[in-house]
Amino acid sequence: MNPADPRNAKSFRFVRREYSDGEARLVYAFDEGPELVERIGFPQAPALLPERQVSFDAALDLLHLIAGVSYYKAGVPDEIRVESATLDAMTADFLDSLYLHGLGEFAYHNKFDLRGRIRFPVSEVAGGAHFAATALGLPRNTLVPIGGGKDSLVSVEILKSANEAATAVWIGNSGLIESCAQRTGLSMLNITRSISPVLFDYNRAGALNGHIPVTAINSAILVVAAILYGHDAIAFSNERSASSATLEYDGVAINHQWSKGWEFERSFRDRVHARVATDLDYYSLLRPLSELAVASRFARSNRYDDVFSSCNRNFRILGPKPSDRWCGQCPKCHFVFLALAPFMPKPRLLGIFGRNLLDDASQTAGFDALIEYQDHKPFECVGEGRESRAAMADLSRRAEWREDAIVERFAREILPQLEPDELSVEALLVADGEQALPARLLGHVQ
Repeated sequence: MNPADPRNAKSFRFVRREYSDGEARLVYAFDEGPELVERIGFPQAPALLPERQVSFDAALDLLHLIAGVSYYKAGVPDEIRVESATLDAMTADFLDSLYLHGLGEFAYHNKFDLRGRIRFPVSEVAGGAHFAATALGLPRNTLVPIGGGKDSLVSVEILKSANEAATAVWIGNSGLIESCAQRTGLSMLNITRSISPVLFDYNRAGALNGHIPVTAINSAILVVAAILYGHDAIAFSNERSASSATLEYDGVAINHQWSKGWEFERSFRDRVHARVATDLDYYSLLRPLSELAVASRFARSNRYDDVFSSCNRNFRILGPKPSDRWCGQCPKCHFVFLALAPFMPKPRLLGIFGRNLLDDASQTAGFDALIEYQDHKPFECVGEGRESRAAMADLSRRAEWREDAIVERFAREILPQLEPDELSVEALLVADGEQALPARLLGHVQ
């Protein structure tokens, strides 16, 4: 067997992390194998203020530890070795949970159990105390991650309505996201991320592969950026339905969106305040809202109709992309079409997508998965099954939609099996649930 194959490795190593001239370099290795070096580029980065150095180093440590999940999964060895930082017990527990749940879908598809396997080592330090974060006096300005879809654009408009200073930020080189960021009218920041080419070599040779908690990695990158550029808040756009599991397998809840959920938000926020900076806020602005509530807000304006897209095929690292902004075939296209349909005129929606997805009987199975009919919810960032059922039931009562193939079949075959009290769109538009929003913004979201 090939000794360089990460599946044969005994350990995964966090070797070192470095920063200079606007670039962070995160270095990993399996045993004594080749170094895997990830590079994060911070354009036109200012000189780091001396009073922020300790917090910046702590943020860089956190980024190194979280981003390692992309590489660890290639082999999933028994031992994790952290050579670049010291870990207190709470940070080690946080990382154990992140790797376990963030790789839950990966483990499900690769058919192995990660429980009890992931153990980040707690470090002893001289004097017995780890660094405790303090306030940095960061300037009032919010980093708003732009993903190209409707959610982050709703967040932008909420912050504008609250007269909050904000910067549109995105990671990677997507022209589609850049177009959305430009349309917001906010100042912009484009951070680059280059995954180690060694990982792609491993994948081509048959290493383990699958879904990772990308939002966790992006969150850690933005903590570094906030300290470097001077921002006191990071506002993601994850709604409350992101906390719902995709399915349960062998006693474990598997959630494709785990790092977009409340459990991650709360624990990551705690680690930032404990280890990085007490006055650097991290929250999801849309946390109290359902996906349907977000869709209803997006539909209030046509400002972004010709630039946004939630179709994930636009954002593949490798492989073909759709010729236009919507492939019309994937779960994200299905769900966004269905979620927007109750809230905007039909011609406007068909103009956005260029076709009527609900009048294409060949796509029935995709919509069945969304409503959890004879299948579980797709492994994608889509709303809860009850939201899709409520939206479909709403359309079945509308003259302009009820004769479309998939809506007509839903009304005839599926609707009679459902409880009426589960089918209220209005009930799903109420803001509710756990959240960490600043008090000054609550009235703009509820």
